[in-house]
Amino acid sequence: MPEGDTVWRAAKRLDQALAGSELIRTDFRVPTLATTDLSGRTVLEVVARGKHLLTRLSGGLTIHSHFRMDGSWHLYRPGERWKGGPDHQVRAVLETANWSAVGYRLPVLDLVATDAEDEVVGHLGPDLLSPDFDRSLALANLAAEPTRTISEALLDQRNLAGIGNFYRVEVCFLLGLHPWRPVSSVDLGAAVDLSRRLMKANLRNGTQVSTGVNRPGQRSWVFERAGKPCRRCTTTILTAPIGEPPRERVTYWCPYCQPAL
Repeated sequence: MPEGDTVWRAAKRLDQALAGSELIRTDFRVPTLATTDLSGRTVLEVVARGKHLLTRLSGGLTIHSHFRMDGSWHLYRPGERWKGGPDHQVRAVLETANWSAVGYRLPVLDLVATDAEDEVVGHLGPDLLSPDFDRSLALANLAAEPTRTISEALLDQRNLAGIGNFYRVEVCFLLGLHPWRPVSSVDLGAAVDLSRRLMKANLRNGTQVSTGVNRPGQRSWVFERAGKPCRRCTTTILTAPIGEPPRERVTYWCPYCQPAL
């Protein structure tokens, strides 16, 4: 699933290409927006809010999208072949004179009033990548359920927005936290600060890296390395689901470097 840094990079690319330009054609391929025509409106800006993408238009409208598991936006020049997937996976097309922004496999795509964006993102906690990140509020949100596992608390977008499975798993490893460790026994400030530091560093990398080695197969300590030796101690990496259905997620950990309490 794309995480906050991936969505932030997508927003930046779209903003650089589209902001200040008039839409000359729009094509929405979802039932609720099938007859919507936004041509003639100007793209004011494209911003990320956690894992949500907000494309703000003149006239007080915002296109809201969420990538969920495998959604994405791609940019193409006029006449360039689209390569983001088969045509039936296209959910939205936004065209200006110089660019076509094509949204693939977007499970969430709707139109809201810009002054009512809180209806779709108001439930989110502080955004880790925002320059106005409210650290105190994020810590208070996490601490509000002291018996909850740190894994579930970090992944809950209502506490703080942007962390996905990669960062949750890697932060727990780097801090020596067993995935089922209760929030009450964790240095929450260290967890939040490390999460933010890793995500901000990866805005420059363009990939998700926690080891400092940006090469295939070497970018993570434990994420998606089940059955392989720990890079620190050679103990076999374990994996198991964590969380309550239907929101459970797969976690990875080293039983030696991340001992249970």
